[in-house]
Amino acid sequence: MHKTCVLKTMKIKTFVVGYILALAIFLFAQRHTPATANSSLHAVIDLTHTISASNPAYENSKKPLFEAKTSATIEKDGYFGREISLPEHFGTHIDAPAHFVHGLWTVDQIPPERLRAPLVVLDIRSKAGNDADYQVSIDDISDWEKTNGQIPQGAVVVARTGWESRWNSSVRYRNADAKGILHFPGYSLEAARFLVEGRTVIGLGIDTLSIDYGPSKDFPVHKYTLAHSLYHLENVGNLGVVPPAGATVVVAPMKLEGGSGGPVRVLAMK
Repeated sequence: MHKTCVLKTMKIKTFVVGYILALAIFLFAQRHTPATANSSLHAVIDLTHTISASNPAYENSKKPLFEAKTSATIEKDGYFGREISLPEHFGTHIDAPAHFVHGLWTVDQIPPERLRAPLVVLDIRSKAGNDADYQVSIDDISDWEKTNGQIPQGAVVVARTGWESRWNSSVRYRNADAKGILHFPGYSLEAARFLVEGRTVIGLGIDTLSIDYGPSKDFPVHKYTLAHSLYHLENVGNLGVVPPAGATVVVAPMKLEGGSGGPVRVLAMK
């Protein structure tokens, strides 16, 4: 009789343990399945131009601003390596607040939580196509919000001017006139103020050489926005693949100690 009771108790314990284990496995699977499914829905879009000696630059230099010299070869050294030289503000790059304002963040000091944000794409191609000196206006922002809702707090706003189509021609991309004055679209100071004070954005981007439009001599948008600890993304590419709203941008700059800016990899996830 005693043995029978012991056997029954053992069977019950075994059943209970097995049941708990099966339940745990089921709940674990239920908990993790959605994450796997969601991750498969995301597309990652590279908004970065490849750096090369042919990249257009703000400066009109006869000497290539990007240089890459082979320092090791697989045949001779068993591995491949190069030494490179380029300005901080070249190709697709980031402007840190310290670029125009003493004492503010250098590129290595920008808090990492500010390098991931909602992405807003303002499509102003129709206006910029008719006016190379066009500046993003408050009306452009209003038009975007009528369709997409209010710009989310802490967003990075990027203007799509269509200038990327000129990227492979330094002459057309810089678009200098006979006096050497550059002509390409940028942001108006009024629009920048609204985005900073009215929408608390953390970054501005554009597919041209500068946040300020080409003819600018005193860079008011640079001075104002960087003084408010925004960063800039310039020479952004591939904006035609990104929706105007709903994507997330990941900004991954080279972490240069004391840098006023630097090369950056810009990725959009949608």
